[in-house]
Amino acid sequence: MLAVGGDLSSERLLAAYANGIFPWYSENEPILWWSPDPRLVLFPYKFKVSHSLHQKIKKNVFSVRIDLNFEQVIDACAKTEREHEDGTWITDEMKAAYIDLHRKGYAHSVESYFEGNLVGGLYGVSLGKTFFGESMFHTMTDASKVALYHLVEKAKEFEFLFIDSQVETEHLLSLGAELISRKAYLKLLGEAIGYPTNVGKWD
Repeated sequence: MLAVGGDLSSERLLAAYANGIFPWYSENEPILWWSPDPRLVLFPYKFKVSHSLHQKIKKNVFSVRIDLNFEQVIDACAKTEREHEDGTWITDEMKAAYIDLHRKGYAHSVESYFEGNLVGGLYGVSLGKTFFGESMFHTMTDASKVALYHLVEKAKEFEFLFIDSQVETEHLLSLGAELISRKAYLKLLGEAIGYPTNVGKWD
């Protein structure tokens, strides 16, 4: 943890991400700002697609959209119960801040639908040639993995250097993410944000 307090204005959030810092705190806590060491990142070409996931992608089990229902995705992420977490860190204040970033073209969502219903997805922030993943959810098996697959494909299309996964999880490690030192991360980030940002809706 690097700092306590401040606000969640778009300007402060974008400046924080550009310096490898992100907010993470619970209800009734002050805003806490973090920059983990080591840092979990996913290099797009190292994403691991299992046979079962490949089959679901090939058969188009889910239809996938980008930036269609950002608010619905962040709401679903906030309501998802997670192991080792009591309550949610996606407070109403956080939701409002990221919805504002989305409206300004910096925050994006990737959404998986089944029979017209949103059943999985993720959201995060993009600057330069990187994407900072914030949270994901699913109500059907592999729905969030399919969304992540499509994010990776979009990252390849945009020639992103990496996807920031922030902190270590077994789930993301199994999909090809890896830990790097904060020093290495900040060097990579510095290169990534040197490029123009693709602002606006992606789909």
